[in-house]
Amino acid sequence: MLLTVLGIVAFAAGLLLSIAFHEYGHFFWARKFGMRVPQFMVGFGPTVFSRTRGETEYGVKAVPLGGYIRIIGMIPPAEENESTRATRMRSFIAEVRGAALDDVRPGDEGRVFYAKPWWQRVIVMFAGPFHNLVLAVLLFTVLLTVVGTSVLTTTVRDVPACVLPATAVTQTPAGTDPCTVPVDPAGQTCEAGTPGCALPEQSPAAAAGLRPGDTIVAIDGQPLDPTAYDSWTTVQEAIRTSPGQPLDLTIERDGARQQVTVTPIANTVYADPTDATEGTTTAGYLGVSPSGALARQDLADVPAYFGTVVANAVERLVEIPERIPQLFRAAFLGEERDPNGPIGVVGVGRISGEVFSIPELTTLEKVSTFLQLLASINLVLFLFNLLPIYPLDGGHVAGALYEKARAVVARLRGRPDPGPFDIARLMPVAYVVAGLFVVLSGLLLIADIVNPITLQ
Repeated sequence: MLLTVLGIVAFAAGLLLSIAFHEYGHFFWARKFGMRVPQFMVGFGPTVFSRTRGETEYGVKAVPLGGYIRIIGMIPPAEENESTRATRMRSFIAEVRGAALDDVRPGDEGRVFYAKPWWQRVIVMFAGPFHNLVLAVLLFTVLLTVVGTSVLTTTVRDVPACVLPATAVTQTPAGTDPCTVPVDPAGQTCEAGTPGCALPEQSPAAAAGLRPGDTIVAIDGQPLDPTAYDSWTTVQEAIRTSPGQPLDLTIERDGARQQVTVTPIANTVYADPTDATEGTTTAGYLGVSPSGALARQDLADVPAYFGTVVANAVERLVEIPERIPQLFRAAFLGEERDPNGPIGVVGVGRISGEVFSIPELTTLEKVSTFLQLLASINLVLFLFNLLPIYPLDGGHVAGALYEKARAVVARLRGRPDPGPFDIARLMPVAYVVAGLFVVLSGLLLIADIVNPITLQ
């Protein structure tokens, strides 16, 4: 229990540090460009602690799920030609604008956000997510080169004696070798002697004499680093794309190297190994599975590894809308939680606690997993906050870039600069977006509590 609590507290502290570092990016450049920043807060809700230094109040709030800095003049005054015809929407925008401009004091005219050049506003709003990117790169670099990360090595763990298709359903008595039970082409148990019924085919790896403990150090003459993060992927891809084609493997066994020629057979496998609903496909099958290990990588491997992580993170973010129905069913209807679906901060904190409490993991493995969780959170904060949607940082960046583009077009047409982009007009959109985020956060919170994703 103590280790679980330690893991949760460590993650909460890391998350608060990440949020504070994000907000410091905004704060540093806002102050550097002369903007007035009266508040720097980590968290939301009631203030737990605060202290005023100079013109800024620094504090921590009760709910550690975000943070903010308050820059004066985020919303510009109304344009001179703005319609004064009363409508509910215009009244709402006027109220928001008035509340924002109430913070502007005499002497602040040159220190408000909207009065600064567009490029300064882009830097201020981009700096927060950029700090998360910097922290993610730093954490992933330490993880790979100093601590080590879990990898699938090219050392063989298991060599199945026979081949069973992914759709195989065999009813065998306890202790019975599945390779001795006849099956039909679909993998269903059948009566020996009936048409199409036969014992499962021997696996190519077993036929070639491969054994558990063998290490594949080259494939078709291409050298492999047994503990590189992508070596097993290289082996797997070569096997899957070579049904019926011989492959020359160089293996290391008991300190000596030898050549082995194997020919993968065509086998029915799941198109997506993590999702059986995606159906099956035909791919090469050899009959070997890899061993896992904690291994350090070279510094030169960091860019490629980080690129793979970014690509996977973007793919997961894009998939969020289509995975929400399953998340709802898991939260309220008792459906099994999708391990590849979205997970909230509470769920990640819970996994961190679980990692710390698993006695089979070494201290180094626990530290590695914790750093990976924290680095991934920072990467998601970077990608998510740069979405060009107001009120996210990316929405402010998009507004400043639009303002510049509008000014360039006006100059080319010989017209006067239209001035600051009136972001107050996007406030209704901001409230809708914020409402959707609140609903999604609530759904994730409920799912993480009643039907959590666990390492089990």
